[in-house]
Amino acid sequence: MVNRGDDFILDRERMVKEQIAGRGIDDTAVLEAMRTIPRELFVPERYWEHAYDDTPLPIPGKQTISQPYVVALMISHLALDAEDCVLEIGTGSGYAAALLSQMVREVHTVERIKELVDYACQRLDFLGIDNVTIHHGDGTLGWPEAAPYDGIVVAAGGPIVPESLKYQLAEQGRLIIPVGPNERRQQLISVTKTAEDGFQQSELGMVAFVPLIGDEGW
Repeated sequence: MVNRGDDFILDRERMVKEQIAGRGIDDTAVLEAMRTIPRELFVPERYWEHAYDDTPLPIPGKQTISQPYVVALMISHLALDAEDCVLEIGTGSGYAAALLSQMVREVHTVERIKELVDYACQRLDFLGIDNVTIHHGDGTLGWPEAAPYDGIVVAAGGPIVPESLKYQLAEQGRLIIPVGPNERRQQLISVTKTAEDGFQQSELGMVAFVPLIGDEGW
């Protein structure tokens, strides 16, 4: 793998200015992470010229990397602090985990497709990112060994909010997840843990994600 990041600096800055900040996201940590992490390295080389378009792109395993704005939107709603521990469900190519690595102390991410586990590991290792741990497993069950989490973000749409994920939140932790009866169209949901068994839920807008597959998904 060759890092040609200097070739994309202007594209990356334009993406942040026009697609992210220009559409209302003002979380400085999110903006700085997106200026730093080279999105082109997280897609096959034949798509590099489109790496900073505001669109999903194909990755191995017949999956996609989400459009930059949606990734930024979901992460910004976590309202993270530098000392937080975060869980991501659906590692994909590793791009969102790489962004999160710039913002928090520790990231755990779960991916069900082994090909993508290997793909993401290679890219994070190449960039020298050492505060992300990738797990191969059923993301609908979370990763209880490292719980509780200050934030959980789910990059696939489920029919319901998985109970396992809700109960792996720290108090005042937030879960951002697409939910809906349609496998290709969902409502983006924010769930905040307000007490040991108390949760507050709000809707953030319509999105379209691949199905969340697993014991507590489709």
